[in-house]
Amino acid sequence: MTTPSVESFNENLVEEVRNELVEIDAMEVKDHAQRYEQLHQQLSHALSSIDGL
Repeated sequence: MTTPSVESFNENLVEEVRNELVEIDAMEVKDHAQRYEQLHQQLSHALSSIDGL
C-alpha cells in the first residue's frame, strides 16, 4: 500500500518526465542525446531511491 506522499512523489515524477520529454521533442535532434542521458540519470536515481538501493 502506498502512502499519499509516495503517490504524490510518483505523480510529480511522472509529470516532470512528461514535461522533459515534451521539451526534448521541441529541441534540435542533435541535442537529444545529452538531454536523454540527463533524464535517464534522473529516472535511475528515482528508481534506486524507491527500491532503497
